[in-house]
Amino acid sequence: MIASLSGILKVKTPTEILLEVNGVGYALSIPFSTFEKLGDVGSPTFILTYLHVREDILQLYGFASEQERFLFKLLISITGIGPRIAQGILSGIAVEDLRRYISSGNIAALTSIPGVGKKTAERLIVELRDKIGKIAAVETAAGPADRNAEIRSEALLALTSLGYQRPVAEKAIRQALGESDGATPSLEELIKKALRFTTTK
Repeated sequence: MIASLSGILKVKTPTEILLEVNGVGYALSIPFSTFEKLGDVGSPTFILTYLHVREDILQLYGFASEQERFLFKLLISITGIGPRIAQGILSGIAVEDLRRYISSGNIAALTSIPGVGKKTAERLIVELRDKIGKIAAVETAAGPADRNAEIRSEALLALTSLGYQRPVAEKAIRQALGESDGATPSLEELIKKALRFTTTK
């Protein structure tokens, strides 16, 4: 199972990206919510993935956050909602708003999402209302220290995927963190800062 990818963003559109990882290009379908969080083409990119397997196709879907991926999995567990529809739903509404509408049983708000009719909205409420609260657990499962360690680990993976030797990458990350006054920057910021110190591959 491919759970995540880290490489160089070669192409991006509101629905698809091409990510190059160690010379291999991966095509991923993405929701618009993920597209909005991506950096520029050519930038180091870390993305969570879900591999959808059918008899005739293997399709990778990419997500900027664990909350998006978790909700995507919940959506495709519902009869009549496939990956493309789930991708469209996540493109039309923020995760927090969708969670709130399902939890409150707001059919009118759900049917305002492109591709969601009344019957689909009713299924979302019936089948996901009890499960939707788990998204909050996903958001808060890791404490600040765990998240900081995860960011450092992901930055290291990104730099080594770009071809930098692990000792060089680790040193660059330490130097980048030294510029952050004790606060761990976002993954994108950490990678950008670390790249300034990777003078030798």
